[in-house]
Amino acid sequence: MTSDISLEPTCPPPVEHPSKPKLKLPPLACDSHCHIFGPHARFPYAPKRTFTPHDAPKERLRALHDFLGFERTLIVQSSCHGTDHSAVLDALKAWPGRCRGVALLSPDTPKAEVVKLHGAGMRGVRLHFLPHLGPSQTPDEIRTILALVAPFGWHIAIHVTGKDLLAVLDLIRSIKAPVVIDHIARVDVSEGADGEAFKTLRALLDGGNVWVKLSGIDRVSKQPPPFRDAVALARILAEQAPERVVWGTDFPHPNTHGGYVPDDGVLVDMIEEIAPTARARQLMLVDNPAKVFDFT
Repeated sequence: MTSDISLEPTCPPPVEHPSKPKLKLPPLACDSHCHIFGPHARFPYAPKRTFTPHDAPKERLRALHDFLGFERTLIVQSSCHGTDHSAVLDALKAWPGRCRGVALLSPDTPKAEVVKLHGAGMRGVRLHFLPHLGPSQTPDEIRTILALVAPFGWHIAIHVTGKDLLAVLDLIRSIKAPVVIDHIARVDVSEGADGEAFKTLRALLDGGNVWVKLSGIDRVSKQPPPFRDAVALARILAEQAPERVVWGTDFPHPNTHGGYVPDDGVLVDMIEEIAPTARARQLMLVDNPAKVFDFT
């Protein structure tokens, strides 16, 4: 299938030559949030997508991870590929043992397809509540999707902005599976640690069934690098629940604010400010991803 809209990218490309991090990552460190885009000539973008990225195929992601020091990865299916998981499945096949995936499903997805995805290495399904990525699922559709994946023990990824976290709070609390909230719930950093959304996020962490990705620091921040306002919030979460936080680059950084694209090497060096001790980094980068994403 070919796209019915222009292939001209609407997002800026990732940094071509990121800086080499000073921080040495522990063995089996996991980038717990990143994407693969195309190449569109082999893996076409969805006709009804809301954005068009630059191609960022699995070879470029692998080269970046080797450069930064990541040995494991969780690839999140992007809405620009819709529910066609071919590009992510290609990476899962190429990197057995070091790669897991998060799917995008519809209520019409056959159970046999979920069986196939699980066998390939998918371990989560993403629910988004951001208008720029397209319409969110209805409550009935969400219930159908949760029932589809329940037999497989997948986690449920929640992509929401801080202002809308309260609106999906009952949903999150009703989910029996592990819940992983993306990008620090994209809270409004100007509200600080006393903001209602951030306090709600901390309360969810106390429940014991919620993990938070301390990714998207650049998306949350209102400051230039090294994004100290957002790093401060991420550190609070890492100190509060060191066994239930993970970290990701968000490469190749689609739909960033104002066209700014962060340097992934700089992002890696901020890990030490979020998790200052070797034990905290071991949990955030190795032990926690192994548990919630089923690395064996």
